[in-house]
Amino acid sequence: MATKDTALKTLIEPVVTAMGFELWGIDYLSQGKHSRLVIFIDHAQGVGVDDCADISRQVSAVLDVEDPIAGEYRLEVSSPGMDRPLFTLEQFERYAGHTVAVKLRTPFDGRRKFQGLLAGIEGDEVLLQLDGEEYCFPIESIDQARIVPRFDG
Repeated sequence: MATKDTALKTLIEPVVTAMGFELWGIDYLSQGKHSRLVIFIDHAQGVGVDDCADISRQVSAVLDVEDPIAGEYRLEVSSPGMDRPLFTLEQFERYAGHTVAVKLRTPFDGRRKFQGLLAGIEGDEVLLQLDGEEYCFPIESIDQARIVPRFDG
């Protein structure tokens, strides 16, 4: 996790937890005037629009006081959804057996995007099975990972 993400998590997580939710993850996209801070929250009973709005107000107040991000940005609060992003080893372990799409920070075997069965974790590596082979990716090498939703009909 990048230093900026760690600092943001330290500020945001206590607010989200105090409101009865789990901080699933933070995605900060620095793009000048179009920067975005996306906070993913989760709850056993689900997350509604009102929940997102309430947490947005509380987190916004903390961020206004602490001012951890220079310049303008847009704050978004969301549930992780069906195609939930995975941020931590614990989340990868929790979703073993699901299909995931992984994007690496740098190419491996000439490619950055992989999709396959999440076999679990081993140490600080994520195990992915695809095309009859198993790949081990250190979590630091993963730029993005998301669950691929299954629609059984």
